[in-house]
Amino acid sequence: MSYDLVVVGSGPGGYPAAIRASQLGFKVAIIEKESLGGICLNWGCIPTKALLKSAQVYEYAKHSVSYGINVAGVQADFGAVIKRSRGVADKMSKGVQFLMKKNKIDVIMGYGKVKGKGQVEVTAADGTKQIVASKYIVLATGGRARQLPNLPIDGKKIIGYREAMVLPQQPKSMIIVGSGAIGVEFAYVYNSLGTKVTIVEFLPRVVPVEDEDISKELEKQYKRQGIEILTNSSVESVDTTSGAGVKALVKKQDGSTLTLEADIVLSAVGVVANIENIGLEESGIKADRGKIIVDKYQQTSVPTIYAIGDCTPGQALAHVAAKEGINAAEHMAYMEKKHHHLPEAIDYNNIPGCTYCTPEISSVGYTEKAAREAGYEIKVGKFPFMASGKASAAGATEGFVKVIFDAKYGEFLGCHMIGSNVTEIIAEAVVARKLETTAHEILNAIHPHPTMSEGLKEATAAAYGEAIDI
Repeated sequence: MSYDLVVVGSGPGGYPAAIRASQLGFKVAIIEKESLGGICLNWGCIPTKALLKSAQVYEYAKHSVSYGINVAGVQADFGAVIKRSRGVADKMSKGVQFLMKKNKIDVIMGYGKVKGKGQVEVTAADGTKQIVASKYIVLATGGRARQLPNLPIDGKKIIGYREAMVLPQQPKSMIIVGSGAIGVEFAYVYNSLGTKVTIVEFLPRVVPVEDEDISKELEKQYKRQGIEILTNSSVESVDTTSGAGVKALVKKQDGSTLTLEADIVLSAVGVVANIENIGLEESGIKADRGKIIVDKYQQTSVPTIYAIGDCTPGQALAHVAAKEGINAAEHMAYMEKKHHHLPEAIDYNNIPGCTYCTPEISSVGYTEKAAREAGYEIKVGKFPFMASGKASAAGATEGFVKVIFDAKYGEFLGCHMIGSNVTEIIAEAVVARKLETTAHEILNAIHPHPTMSEGLKEATAAAYGEAIDI
């Protein structure tokens, strides 16, 4: 079978690339070795949000008396929580199957490997191989959990995120190594359900990519929830053989050590790209530092082969992969004269980041430190949700909105939030920055009251000494 485009990988970058190419008149096939929707839909973004929601509902029930409702004898059914999460993921995967049929995209199950220009070798689960021919190829092979040499994942006592989503029984205690999005999200889930959680972070603060004020607030809230946090610390070794659980030797910044004991260690130290054994070397596709090199239109060093998502240098986020996939499809359509315009190159400094713990975190643009280091003279405003009527009514007054503006022109440099539902609010800041909106325009755009979203306007007012409610 011959195609105009073959996409290797059906994750949040791969399947949008395939759909957009089909919309533009290409004959498309997609190759997937496991489940349609990829890691994000089956083992990442979607099922973790289901787990987080279950944990949040349990928290609500436990504290219902503070809302004037007495719910007695509430219990968490760990097995049912896991089952619900898997059900949500399965339903979404079936949704991608429907989209493939709707858009007349052929699905080829197997492991895809580029075999020179215009050919992909597909190895099925039973070992049989076939060659699929295509003028264009998109590599959307994603990433997997990074493993540290001194923390080898065995799937039982030392686990990765996949195992953390389907544990047969709830551990009484857990050590989480790494405090990025994956680490802090699982910390909230398991702590809320009653597991004793300890986070070990090598860097000086949790969620280290975020603004420093966000890190401080999350650490404060997590300690209040009963989560133990060790920053400037590293797990030197793990003993899994001398008892029923695990013993982790942790080294602190001052050189001292302590031994932590737990049922399970979750390794959440980031993601590594899947670029091995996909035919890069044989096809002349260049890579550097574990990522496939691409231009602003996602073309690799071989012009008819594109790469998107976690296997490329951009941020390892589902929404980034989706946009890269759509851009790749539109670029090849432009080259084939099926589309009249070149796609607009992605501004990687205007990508929203969201972490779905409680309280939630969302951010876009420069942190305060990065803005100063870039040479900007800045105005900074903060609005605490403690002063928000909506937050008080919801019983969710933790956190704040922080905004950063260029003092000279009012350019919206960055926005950072921690609090209830802030992942739903950050899009306003993304669109505002995209439209080159200034502080003056945000102040004069009437925000609805009472809402959490008016916190962005109030923080902007605070930056200019015009705050009303604080």
